[in-house]
Amino acid sequence: MLSVKNELLEALAASLEKLSPGSGAKAAFESPKVAAHGDLATTIAMQLVKPLKADPETANRLQLTPEFVQKLNPQLVGRHLKAELEQHPAFIKWVDGVEVVGPGFINIRLKPESKQQIVREILGQGAQFGYQPSNGQRVLVEFVSANPTGPLHVGHGRQAALGDAICNLFATQGWKVHREFYYNDAGVQIQTLANSTQLRAKGFKPGDECWPVDPENPASKAFYNGDYIQDIADDFLAKKTVAADDRTFTASGDVDDLQSISNFAVAYLRHEQDKDLQAFNLKFDEYYLESSLYTSGRVDQTVSKLVANGKTYDKDGALWLKSTDYGDDKDRVMRKQDGSYTYFVPDVAYHIAKWVRMYNKVVNIQGTDHHGTIARVRAGLQAYGPVDREDGSVAPVPIGYPDYVLHTMVRVVKGGEEVKISKRAGSYVTLRDLIEWTNRDAVRFFLLSRKPDTEYTFDVDLAVAKNNDNPVYYVQYAHARICSVLRAWQAHRRGDDPSSTDASLAELDEAGQSVLGEQVQSTLDYFAEELRGVCLSALVSPQTQALMLLLAKYPEMLTAAANDEAPHDVTFYLRELAACYHSYYDAERILVDDEAVRLARLALVAATAQVLHNGLAVLGVWAPQKM
Repeated sequence: MLSVKNELLEALAASLEKLSPGSGAKAAFESPKVAAHGDLATTIAMQLVKPLKADPETANRLQLTPEFVQKLNPQLVGRHLKAELEQHPAFIKWVDGVEVVGPGFINIRLKPESKQQIVREILGQGAQFGYQPSNGQRVLVEFVSANPTGPLHVGHGRQAALGDAICNLFATQGWKVHREFYYNDAGVQIQTLANSTQLRAKGFKPGDECWPVDPENPASKAFYNGDYIQDIADDFLAKKTVAADDRTFTASGDVDDLQSISNFAVAYLRHEQDKDLQAFNLKFDEYYLESSLYTSGRVDQTVSKLVANGKTYDKDGALWLKSTDYGDDKDRVMRKQDGSYTYFVPDVAYHIAKWVRMYNKVVNIQGTDHHGTIARVRAGLQAYGPVDREDGSVAPVPIGYPDYVLHTMVRVVKGGEEVKISKRAGSYVTLRDLIEWTNRDAVRFFLLSRKPDTEYTFDVDLAVAKNNDNPVYYVQYAHARICSVLRAWQAHRRGDDPSSTDASLAELDEAGQSVLGEQVQSTLDYFAEELRGVCLSALVSPQTQALMLLLAKYPEMLTAAANDEAPHDVTFYLRELAACYHSYYDAERILVDDEAVRLARLALVAATAQVLHNGLAVLGVWAPQKM
């Protein structure tokens, strides 16, 4: 149907050019909100009235009197356009009818065979259905970027799910995607981690008189209090070796060796975070260290350039950035009285490095508590001026660089009560807790099911429920239900026992979902090969028509979701598609005696399974063959 829609769009553009030269570029279709109004619609007639009246050639071109031209309204323009469209070969071939309604809406009703084409397109493209060709551009998405000072919390989990899904969405639109994790391995928090671990190694614990508290907020503990700090201290005393993504470190076991404690603690927690990310099936292309910005001289270079550009001033013993020159609500301290830099300065240096590395599009996914840093980081980038880039060019960082996707934190409810504290972390629920209580698929789908900036409550009990109220179960069950039908058909053709196929699938379930993902697509490819050439003329019922129209919306939905950086749109679409399939399954028996009808319906449901599989893959969620 996508090819059909493109043909019709070209026909609309050609007709518009005849009606009003230059207007062909405005050709566009939308989906009517009410299914009874048709399959496609356009409001272009309303947009053409004014330019037609203003064009002195309109009367001659349309063979109308000048007086009649001045009386044109959207209804009249729509009727003229309708007459043009109905003479076009594409409309003759694919369209059942065109009508002009209301103030000038043009509704188009497609022939059944035009909708049936989407089944062939899906079965032909398989896992690539919905993908656009390479656009030759690169995008860097930075997400999670947790301090190596503790376990990943559920907020990091929401960020991980968002980042991975947004990366997958960009990939569907032809972008070459670079996933990056920025490690804040420098600064006060690392010193606090080392001091906390040292006290635990010396036998002290939170609540002891020597355990520090924040003098400005006595109710808040200044050191890290979770049980994981004791685990680090115990392994440090045991002189263990830990290996993280980019480092291996062996503890000295000396409780007075604060630097060794610091290095060991950071490596230990990076290793723990690596395990969290692996449990979430998340991989990064690069781990960028904040410390490298200092050791490479990038931070000092950035500050020196801003000073040289006259974008700073000294006041009260501190160095300030004139950030109000670039839209910030007040100027910001860059270097404090003690000579240390404020936290946004390395952020500016880091983003200059992104621009140097030729990433013209950059997306940062962060919590809403980072909202205040956006203006000052962008101000620093604008104040920096032209940058020497890796390709030898010199160019300033664009205004509005980088993009930001901000997300709220997550409340966790279990047994009807909010869970606030994890023994592992000491003060918050960890991502690993959530995965252990439920499963990875539920965590990903649930955390993506709302707009990032809206509050979200994760219901643990709902996430493990095996019923239609659980959205991820509902969508996965639709895919598994189709696979069951396809297996039954295959078993019938071969004279096999369907239960033997189910048994082999159960064994595969235990092999790991990465293996299963390849197995599922292989299975879908097999059925697509068997069914893509069948006659589809039997797909004429209202239920089949609705399902095919919804399948045809998948590529456009992906494009819109990628443009808006909105993976929640994918969850909405998948839930709608699952509901549409369940309704179809309840309305029409698939494995009927009539072979032509049976094969057509099998092709339709195989195409539906492929789109469910593709959409779940964008979210990083498994599409099971059996549940």
